[in-house]
Amino acid sequence: MIRTILASTALFMAAPALAQTAPSSFHPGPLIADYGPIADVEVSAPLPADASFKVAFDLMDAGTADAPNRGLVSLARFLNMHVAAGVPEANLRLAVVVHGPAGVDLTQDAFYGAQHDGAANPNADLIAQLQAHGVRVILCGQSAAASGIARADLLPGVEMALSAMTAHALLQQDGYTLNPF
Repeated sequence: MIRTILASTALFMAAPALAQTAPSSFHPGPLIADYGPIADVEVSAPLPADASFKVAFDLMDAGTADAPNRGLVSLARFLNMHVAAGVPEANLRLAVVVHGPAGVDLTQDAFYGAQHDGAANPNADLIAQLQAHGVRVILCGQSAAASGIARADLLPGVEMALSAMTAHALLQQDGYTLNPF
């Protein structure tokens, strides 16, 4: 048992060094190079030439003050993957509905910093880049009210919905599918 513990400890301590030296199969994407790295994948069936996506993402988990929210990075990865696979950017329509603790990740530096020891919002650049590629960023108004977030606190272009439930229902009526991840 002690050998197992020692071996596990050694492997755990060596993991960061191994990760730094291992070649990465991920690379910047063609659309949003700073976020959402992708891997080239040999698929069994290529995407249809006329593939078109209208996808809504749901984001409740807040990020940390030292990196962009992983849920928002997923939208950049979705765009990058599909453009790299040959889907025209015009055929990609994405929206993210944000509620709960993640709402703070959509706020300007003054509000964000008040919640995170004066830190600048690490999501601001990513959100601006997503919006530049047509991604709708929608905040649940009920969550905003519960968190004390006013419209004036939001980053430019962030929409305020009556609720996350309302936003998802309207997106579904407009043909968006819900991404389960």
